[in-house]
Amino acid sequence: MPTLRIALAQFDFPVGAIADNAERIASLIAEARDRHRADLIVFPELALSGYPPEDLLLRPSFLAACESAMQALAADVHGIVAMVGWPQSAGAIVYNAVSVLRGGHFEATYRKRELPNYAVFDERRYFEVDPDGGSCVVEINAIKVGVVICEDLWFAEPLADTVANGAEIVVVPNASPFEHGKHARRDELLAMRVAETGVALAYVNLVGGQDAVVYDGASVLADADGTIHVAARAFEDHLLIADFDSATRGFAAREWPAETDESKSSLSWRAIVRGSRDYCRKNRFRKVWIGLSGGIDSALVLAIAVDALGAENVTAVRLPSRYTSDQSNDLADDQARALGVRIETVPIAAPFQGFLDALEPLFAGNAADTAEENLQSRCRGAILMALSNKFGGLVLTTGNKSEYAVGYATIYGDMCGGYAPIKDLYKTEVFELARWRNAQATGNGEGASENAHNWIIPPAVIERAPSAELRENQTDQDSLPPYDVLDAILERYVDAEHSRADIAAAGFDTATVDRVIRLVRISEWKRQQAAPGPKVSRRAFGRERRYPISSGWS
Repeated sequence: MPTLRIALAQFDFPVGAIADNAERIASLIAEARDRHRADLIVFPELALSGYPPEDLLLRPSFLAACESAMQALAADVHGIVAMVGWPQSAGAIVYNAVSVLRGGHFEATYRKRELPNYAVFDERRYFEVDPDGGSCVVEINAIKVGVVICEDLWFAEPLADTVANGAEIVVVPNASPFEHGKHARRDELLAMRVAETGVALAYVNLVGGQDAVVYDGASVLADADGTIHVAARAFEDHLLIADFDSATRGFAAREWPAETDESKSSLSWRAIVRGSRDYCRKNRFRKVWIGLSGGIDSALVLAIAVDALGAENVTAVRLPSRYTSDQSNDLADDQARALGVRIETVPIAAPFQGFLDALEPLFAGNAADTAEENLQSRCRGAILMALSNKFGGLVLTTGNKSEYAVGYATIYGDMCGGYAPIKDLYKTEVFELARWRNAQATGNGEGASENAHNWIIPPAVIERAPSAELRENQTDQDSLPPYDVLDAILERYVDAEHSRADIAAAGFDTATVDRVIRLVRISEWKRQQAAPGPKVSRRAFGRERRYPISSGWS
């Protein structure tokens, strides 16, 4: 019985980098053919343009460049079949397409039938569904191979039509962003579709960070009998090789670095590290600056930055005020030394006093309050941005999802910066991830010095009560409910979109629920000015959760 060797290109294809992506596609086609003797290579959704191209798709010159690159690619495909995702234009209409390239020409093109328009997706803004389009099945090595694209798999009809047209195996190019629980839902979906159709599936996913989303790869194979193979290693670029046997209608993995840890913390860490590294790389930032306070949030961001970029490319800055404890300064220094990170100190007493002196005629007669507290944070933000401007490099912000949700962050202060690595982690998750990373204390980031300690984040940072240290003896719980209570309410209100009544019925104090919901609502204006950060949850702030700033809804 015939067999088919398939290569799945689980790689990062950056948005807008058409020439570079085409070069990588051509190189991978040659490698799959010449080194691995593959019969077919499959690329992720919109690999040529990168995903999502957003309003680049409204530019005729961009679409023309995609067309030209595809024509050149097709002409060079010999001795192998390639399936390449790209935006195909037909006049004013654009399709999300996968073209089958063989023998120096286009053999067939499949156009995506189900266009997602929820969460981070806006495909109906850019793409059309071809009213005359249908399934796409081609024969390779006497085996009928079909293709559907990403969202198509979430609906029964596209796959059923493809199988009805003779497909024995269906490949599924994807650009599916990571979020918690996604792997389990994907495996359930594959098992369900296989049970419905009796067809084997080869699922290849994009990998890499793109602004506020991270694609995890985690490509997977499903045999026709319902066996779901172990996914490929998440967040890593790989040319995956597998053989399909038409007799057994199953796969045998040949070159397949398998996933070994799908725990929430492991996947979260790798998603955030990959997202941070790719954001810096794609925006040409080689170095980063971090305000290191001795608190848990900045400590976690420092550890992420070192793993993402190497210690030699990270600079920590202590920015002590009159309220900063000796313990905070010492803990920041301890972590920087342990990780081999350069640390600088710029006290904020002088600029803070300068602001107070300038404002004294207007502030006279008014008691000190949050205005003076926030001025300290804004002094820190201005100093970090000045260092970035003077010496280059990106400022990483250190706010977490709990703070952004309720506005416990200072606009133009600790929200200053270009990327927010832990923006989609609640405070309780920050603590969980810090403990997890300490448990993985071997391997302290590229370029980190030898760490004699058995930790990445000083244990005292994890154990101490969180504080902004903007006034004497301040703790976060002076202003907020305990984080375990706050985060439980926020997860229900923000992520699950439960109502006030639903949350109160779950046993939470009504007054606390009302207070938290009010804080979330009045902080929308801050969040809409926040730096992007990697999405890891079901409902991240940003393009996935779009609420009006001005709203009469209560």
